[in-house]
Amino acid sequence: MAISLSLVLLMGIILVVLIRGGSIKMGPAIVAVLFGFFLASTSAAPDIQDALDEISQSISDIGT
Repeated sequence: MAISLSLVLLMGIILVVLIRGGSIKMGPAIVAVLFGFFLASTSAAPDIQDALDEISQSISDIGT
């Protein structure tokens, strides 16, 4: 849960920076946010979460 919340916060910050920097316009940003929102309610969400958990575990194992 903590990793998931951290990733959401990180992605939100990146999105804001991209919008402010002019790299991405508001329309595509809204589409990206809505895509993520609707993707979270599909059957693909657990697989995506498992992949992210594996990646974070691998990164954690590198440090030890």
